[in-house]
Amino acid sequence: MQDPFTRAKTLICGRSPPIGRDRLHLLDDHRGRLEALARLRAFADECRVATDPDRDLVTLPEDTLSLLELGDSTWERLGRAIRDFRQTAPLMRLEDFGFSPDADNPLEEPNAHLRRIGGGVEAWAFASEADGTVYKFYRPLEGEGKRIGSAFDFRRGDEFQPHWLADARPGSYRELFEKLLLIDALGGMCTEVVAVTPEGIVIAKQVLGDTLPQGEDVSGVLPEGLIEIPSRFLRANRDHPRLFFCDDRPYLVGDLHARNFVRDHAGSFRVIDLVAAPFPHIETLRNEAVRDWLARVRSNPLATALPASADEEL
Repeated sequence: MQDPFTRAKTLICGRSPPIGRDRLHLLDDHRGRLEALARLRAFADECRVATDPDRDLVTLPEDTLSLLELGDSTWERLGRAIRDFRQTAPLMRLEDFGFSPDADNPLEEPNAHLRRIGGGVEAWAFASEADGTVYKFYRPLEGEGKRIGSAFDFRRGDEFQPHWLADARPGSYRELFEKLLLIDALGGMCTEVVAVTPEGIVIAKQVLGDTLPQGEDVSGVLPEGLIEIPSRFLRANRDHPRLFFCDDRPYLVGDLHARNFVRDHAGSFRVIDLVAAPFPHIETLRNEAVRDWLARVRSNPLATALPASADEEL
């Protein structure tokens, strides 16, 4: 299939999700994007190019260093890294998706090809009139510099609190791409990154699903693979915080409320959004109880906080 806007190959169209190898290909695509961004950051550091926040890297055109590359292998490696990353997130304009180039706020103007169906602080969602596919426009957050999306920050609790307290805060582009990987890894609604605009808007597409009533209880339909975290270890300010192992790395995943779920064409519940962050390795290593629990739940998701105790007894 060909995406109607980018003209590139796509695995997502309307309400039918990719299956089998195509689903695995989506996961590899997310991983490849994160690896390409990591290489880009490493070579940028080598050339002493500013890399914080990472929006400055994510929006670099392919020919940014065309002159510098001619005489220096270090700059040539950085230029190649830019082009490699652009293969995973092409640079396109909002007008390529049918928005007016003359509007002050193009996403708020009528679009003959995309119909707005929802959105929140992080992104606006539009349905394609061509095939019903959902396009999400993740916008840099106003008043937050060059941040986008959200992620968790961890802080230590005191003697009367859990070991960790986790708060949501504005995220980075790497964290946004990582979140999209986690949605697919959890069996959520299949998601592709199709483009980034020069203004730093990340454009992703998802399979179309049916929204749930606001406030509906989804505690009984959380994705498989999520592990409940003992309250003595962590408290987070988002719905249903859980542990999830992705590529053998532990993540905190949360914000799993009804608005972040849909029903797919078969009636199954699918996650479409979340807030996440890798568990802090240093903190884990310093706390023997947490380290022991993480080691046990890696192989046995039902493991209790202490080897011989039920969590409700703690």
